[in-house]
Amino acid sequence: MKVRFKKLSPQAIVPTYAHNGDACFDIYALGDMEKPVDIRPGGAAAIPTGISFEVPMGYVMLVFSRSGHGFKHGVRLGNAVGVIDAGYRGELQVALHNDGRARFKVAHGDRIAQAMIIPRPVIELEEAGELSDTSRGAGGLGSTGA
Repeated sequence: MKVRFKKLSPQAIVPTYAHNGDACFDIYALGDMEKPVDIRPGGAAAIPTGISFEVPMGYVMLVFSRSGHGFKHGVRLGNAVGVIDAGYRGELQVALHNDGRARFKVAHGDRIAQAMIIPRPVIELEEAGELSDTSRGAGGLGSTGA
């Protein structure tokens, strides 16, 4: 499957797969070559990528945090998972939130997120007066004893 993208800046870095067989491709920061973005503990920043995508109809691009950011620095995506719909053609920006105890710097060319493109099923929602019974029923938080 080919997915078209556009560099919105000559300095934008083309997304890449780090290893053959990886589920996600890496997304890179587009920034000031001289001055990194400094995200203080408890703070957040929107990081530009300089890339826009043409997600095919019937698909969605999901953007995730990098596991190393979370485990090593306490940094995550500000919106948990980014959802890029097939109709969106604007720049992909990545909101990073620093839950860690130290400042987190993002420089031009840093890997800031990872993304995958997956099929999006067409779901027909149907209102019903009753739903089918299951062994769990309406049991929610902690209902299984865990």
